Amino acid sequence: MGQTLTGLLTSVRAMAGRPGTPTRARPGGGPDPALLAALRHCGDHLADLAASGPLTDARRTRLVASIGALTTACSTPGADAFDALLRTGQQALDSGGEAGARLALALADEATVLRARSKGAWRLRGNALDALGRSEEAITAYERHLALQQNTAASRDVERRIATLRAAGDRIDEALELAGAGDESGDRGSDGGTDGAGTGAGAVRLSRRLPAAEARVAFTELVRLRTTERGAADPAVRRLAALYAEHRRLTDRDLMADPLLGGAEPIGVPGLRRFLAGRTVCLVADTPHTAEQEQRPGSPLAALVEGYDLVVRCDAVRHAAPTARTDLHAVTLRGSTPWEGPRWDRRATARLVFGDPLPHWRLALRSRLVPGAQDRIGDATLRRPLHDPALLAEAVDAEGPASTEYTVLRLLDFLGTPARVDLIGFEGPAALRPREREWIGARTGRTDDTAVRITLR
Repeated sequence: MGQTLTGLLTSVRAMAGRPGTPTRARPGGGPDPALLAALRHCGDHLADLAASGPLTDARRTRLVASIGALTTACSTPGADAFDALLRTGQQALDSGGEAGARLALALADEATVLRARSKGAWRLRGNALDALGRSEEAITAYERHLALQQNTAASRDVERRIATLRAAGDRIDEALELAGAGDESGDRGSDGGTDGAGTGAGAVRLSRRLPAAEARVAFTELVRLRTTERGAADPAVRRLAALYAEHRRLTDRDLMADPLLGGAEPIGVPGLRRFLAGRTVCLVADTPHTAEQEQRPGSPLAALVEGYDLVVRCDAVRHAAPTARTDLHAVTLRGSTPWEGPRWDRRATARLVFGDPLPHWRLALRSRLVPGAQDRIGDATLRRPLHDPALLAEAVDAEGPASTEYTVLRLLDFLGTPARVDLIGFEGPAALRPREREWIGARTGRTDDTAVRITLR
């Protein structure tokens, strides 16, 4: 990949020039100046990637491939490179990090120059600004997208995002009023707007126009100063702390009206049967040794896992790499407030959430699912497969809730459609309870020579 990256950088530089090259079209009907400027941005990003060492992140690899496709489109007479430009911008955004978001914004800016009425370009710009924490500018770009969007259904997620960003800004405005912004102790900018809250301990710079990260720091400092000055029992301080908590929630989570989240397909028992039908499935243990072997290029375990049609992982995956392949992720809700746990942001084709009672399950989905992190989500008919009368109908175990791995295995066994189900890395499997090991042992077809793989009948 290093050689390919270097060759692509050479091609981009040859076509678009190096940083500082004047933006002008080439003689003979060459690429549009905006496309050349976009390629220069891509070249700068490629140079940074090349300097950072070998590419090991699949998302960055996809971005490099997308830049290659854009370069080809720009060098092909008569080709329309606009769609390739938008795809590259989205891949830049998907690659993560501030550098990726900056590249996405630069490409979106060039896209709006090429086609000022492209709803895709304005949405990309909004997404990039949003990722950079520039909420007010993101709202403006999102609104431009909505003005061009004819499909009402397709714009609902953008409308919700605008509402979330505005709500976060409103919490800042109320906090500034509560803290005394606008009185004789508050700072005012040249435009007359409130830019900070005056306090006895010094002025805190807080504004809805600040980037999200800076606003969070300033908000935290404001709460700290007011609490020190007036005490936590003061009604205004309590309200200020509540506003801070709401602001954090709004900036951390993009709340969705539908607990199954926009774009995710809800699946029940029939849908899960179809998803598994005829496929080979492996359930991978989340242990340091398994994760290390799986991440080692060319290792027997990595090749073994890659050979399955579906890879299943369970609960909070602490050891496997964030980019480790996950086709099905299963998690069991535990504790009295399961909706307060960490968000399920590991990318998975399908996600199953086991839990009871139903209101807690619904609230957990609303709070912890991440938009775009899954294509399919198990519906309420799959939330308690062991005890559901329509499925396994087992009595509740006095020893406590079953492990997620055991629940998944029992469900796969009950559905009966996978071509094969293997356990990888459990070695016995020592990670499961005695009763669960007993059930697996009674159904074990064979264990391979390395005691890594257990094949169920």
